[in-house]
Amino acid sequence: MASQQDELKHRITTKSQQNEPQQTEQHTKSAHDSDSKTNKNINKSTRKQIAKRGLKSLTIALMIPLLLTLLDISLFGSSYQYVSMEKPFWFPRLWALHLACLGSSLLMGLSAWLVWAEGGFHRQPMAMLLYLSQLGLSLAWDPVVFKAGATRIGLVLCMALFGVLIACFRAFKNVNPIAGDLVKPCFGWAVLLSLANLKLVYHYEEINI
Repeated sequence: MASQQDELKHRITTKSQQNEPQQTEQHTKSAHDSDSKTNKNINKSTRKQIAKRGLKSLTIALMIPLLLTLLDISLFGSSYQYVSMEKPFWFPRLWALHLACLGSSLLMGLSAWLVWAEGGFHRQPMAMLLYLSQLGLSLAWDPVVFKAGATRIGLVLCMALFGVLIACFRAFKNVNPIAGDLVKPCFGWAVLLSLANLKLVYHYEEINI
């Protein structure tokens, strides 16, 4: 009788020992699943915050140069001399000139944002200086040429703008190739601006003769 009781106790103990690893494994798996769900929720929340910050910074990068350009055009963008002077049919009209200026400011803003997102302005502070320089030169052209009538100074601004755009293209391309590609259409705008400026130079010389 005693031997049967001992054998029964032995069986119960053995079964309990066999169940302990399974229970431990189930508990560990449950804890692991809980941690995984928590990490996924944290990662999803972090991604949303990063996306919101990225969208906000992109909006700022696009709107600031665009609003400055619109303000510049509204204050200094009208020119009776440019509108009234004789131009060939293929020559850009004033509205086309302003539209190209707005497009260039948007492209440069987007390009600069891509460089900033890659940390390029921290690694290459000169890239930020170049971007601000081209923005300043483009904003200075309307008041200098259309309002002050300083067409020769305007030509100097156009040449400086073209040089700064080349430097921006090289600096931005080293950080992000797409950012460098976005600068390329702005060369066309700089050429368009130079042609308009050159035409105004000849126009003012004809008036003064």
